[in-house]
Amino acid sequence: MKLSLIVPCYNEAENVQAFQDAVIDAFSGCGYDYEIIFINDGSRDATLHNLKKIFRAQKCPVKVISFSRNFGKEAGLYAGLEHASGEYISLIDADLQQRPEIVRDMVRMLDESPETDVIAAYQDRRGEGKVLSFFKKSFYAIINKLSKVTLQPDASDFRTFRRSVRDSMLEMAEYHRFSKGIFAWVGYDTQFIPYTACERHAGSSKWNFWKLLNYAIEGIIGYSTAPLRFSACVGAFTAVAAVIYLITVILQKLIWGIDVPGYASIIVLILFFGSMQLFGQGIIGEYVGRTFEQTKNRPIYIAKEILTYDTEDSHE
Repeated sequence: MKLSLIVPCYNEAENVQAFQDAVIDAFSGCGYDYEIIFINDGSRDATLHNLKKIFRAQKCPVKVISFSRNFGKEAGLYAGLEHASGEYISLIDADLQQRPEIVRDMVRMLDESPETDVIAAYQDRRGEGKVLSFFKKSFYAIINKLSKVTLQPDASDFRTFRRSVRDSMLEMAEYHRFSKGIFAWVGYDTQFIPYTACERHAGSSKWNFWKLLNYAIEGIIGYSTAPLRFSACVGAFTAVAAVIYLITVILQKLIWGIDVPGYASIIVLILFFGSMQLFGQGIIGEYVGRTFEQTKNRPIYIAKEILTYDTEDSHE
């Protein structure tokens, strides 16, 4: 098997058939074998029903992994990596914003450049609002300052890579996954290419501002301990400020005999230091919470049903 296309699906009932047709058209006459691995991430529409129809038809080699519930896109990518048989592996969305024709170009580039391990795509033009664009740029600026690894701005999970990269990624069996950070951490020679996202074939995006914000927090906490250092620095700064203020108050009272007002200053100091403590505890809590969940050793996903063209591996 030359290529495995990993396709996470969440409520993509109207897209999966069109996606397979686009893949078949794009790879017509390519001269090598490929497979499509669909991951049904707990969809609530007819996605699984349509995927089973695609599987039964087998117009090209198709595997279907259906989760017991929604575990998230990162878990879907991990499941796809585990079941990929190809020499090359490609991560691509089902909505056809990322075109299979680009994947074929990526495969050609890997064939022509043996020293390159990953071909990753980034959007050269984004059709999003200025506010969302500002926050995304700010996220990349912050995480690249705080983290020991560097993330390519605007790079997505849309990429094709060699099996050795896939093996390295599977060794990182962390529960809270952030694929962009994992790719950066494992390294390998990566070539970035621009692409223009097409319109969705059907449906609407599953991402909104708050999901993107949570994803950004996952990335920062997962690949940097700088927030912990920041909390410590804030604590040290406020402690020094408190000592200086204490000395000032004592000098005002004992030396100059100035009557120091008490109620307002005390309330302000209590609120200030209390908020700083809660802020620091919140940062620590994020790290402790993730450590707690990781130590449980729960599986990254649970597959309720796996369908594969190799009937010996099929089970429900």
